[in-house]
Amino acid sequence: MPGGTVCLCLAMNRLIILLAALVLAACSGQAPDAAPPSAATTSAGTTTITVLQLNICHGGMAGCYRGDAVLAKASEVIRSSRPQVLSVNETCAADVERLRPAMGDARALFVAARNLDGTPTQCRDGDQYGNILMVADGFAGTTEETGTYDAQYRALDGHLELRSWACLPAGEISACTTHLSSDDAPTALAQCRDLMRRAAGYPRPAVVLGDFNLKDQGSPSMAECDPPGFSRRGDGGVQHIYAGEDLSFARTTVIDMAGTTDHPGLLASLSTGH
Repeated sequence: MPGGTVCLCLAMNRLIILLAALVLAACSGQAPDAAPPSAATTSAGTTTITVLQLNICHGGMAGCYRGDAVLAKASEVIRSSRPQVLSVNETCAADVERLRPAMGDARALFVAARNLDGTPTQCRDGDQYGNILMVADGFAGTTEETGTYDAQYRALDGHLELRSWACLPAGEISACTTHLSSDDAPTALAQCRDLMRRAAGYPRPAVVLGDFNLKDQGSPSMAECDPPGFSRRGDGGVQHIYAGEDLSFARTTVIDMAGTTDHPGLLASLSTGH
């Protein structure tokens, strides 16, 4: 019937308009922030926790500086790996909010390196320079601890910086980050031992990530820092991840950062049984 044909055409037109509107909305919308990562639990009761170590050389003082391209690459790596714990060295305080959309909901802690006079070291844009630690909501506790080391190399160490550490103890996992002395290996070793003594006293499970500026084949070697109760994996260079004895390394991956920094990413999957 003619009337029925008109109604059918109107209905089809409305459907076409609705579909077109939905397509336009999907194309124009921005990608949502990452959802908080959750640990994977197998049928055997084993939980996998993912931790990611990055040194992004974003302060702007060193020759490895490549501008904000490293933030885009770091965000890409964070989104794809979905870590519960993220450590970022050689970064600026404002990078917390720049990386947060990739990390999702997380407790974030920034600690500045210090100049020899105790004032915060600055990035090239005047922002504070240091280290970031993020632990996903549901894993992080409410306690925050930061500081600088008693052992410091006060000659030409990097850019005259006093090295610092940051920890988020308790919660479902205790975590720490650090960036140790780059110009004096014995000082870096003393700093490493200091931090690992601290981490050993935190509630378990515990992880410590960072750029330790110590190599397995160096003198002193990174192995001289290894404390009882922790195992360790590295990137073949100076970045390492420590995991408490109630965690085991299931897999470790070295990630190419495509020339945006002079360090690769270091990703580890850790397993714990219940």
